[in-house]
Amino acid sequence: MLDNIRVILINTSHTGNIGSTARAMKTMGLSELYLVDPVSEPDSKASALAAGATDVLGNAKIVATLDDAIQDCSLVIATSARSRTLSWPVLTPREAGEKLVSESNQGKVALVFGRENNGLSNDELQKAHYHAVIPANPDYSSLNLAAAVQTLCYEVRVAQLTEDEKGHSAESPEEAYPLVENLERFYTHLESTLASTNFIVANHPGQVMPKLRRMFNRIRPDSQELNILRGILSSIDKIVK
Repeated sequence: MLDNIRVILINTSHTGNIGSTARAMKTMGLSELYLVDPVSEPDSKASALAAGATDVLGNAKIVATLDDAIQDCSLVIATSARSRTLSWPVLTPREAGEKLVSESNQGKVALVFGRENNGLSNDELQKAHYHAVIPANPDYSSLNLAAAVQTLCYEVRVAQLTEDEKGHSAESPEEAYPLVENLERFYTHLESTLASTNFIVANHPGQVMPKLRRMFNRIRPDSQELNILRGILSSIDKIVK
């Protein structure tokens, strides 16, 4: 199931960190690396720091946006080093590893890391189902990007080994969770419908959609439930028209 777990780096500044990330991944059995809009593509410095993980580095996929990297995933966990104005469901690294392994039995899942200097933006964080926070020393909580990747990948490895010891793979949920691209279509549809009923005012949208995203990410409707919600929105659209 580790093949279904994707590590995503966003707008990485230093190619050495990309190479070190590839090494951290391979030591824990992970191989799928996505690079979102890196400042520079992997170079000789990245290869040097990847050491024996140049296969992970060489197979890394470069995409333009986070949406491109997660559209085929059913679970997205974003790493965050600080609390935000809009709180989000938070997991410990151990909980994140367990959830990633459990749901990788269903399909692709993703673990997202932000920029070296300022992490992930609020918009990027809101595309995740959960945030993972490493409980570092509060007096000095600055972790190198590759060190953060190593910590989370280690927890994934531990979770997978635990499942192996049980003698069976992680169970899939009864109903499949929707892919991120389908969730995004739902959020676009929801915002459009709420605007058509004037529940959302175009010039003053406030925090309605971010809070609704947070609510639905917390509830995590499965694919059938999401289809029902889309059907409800369509019925409202017909009446409004």
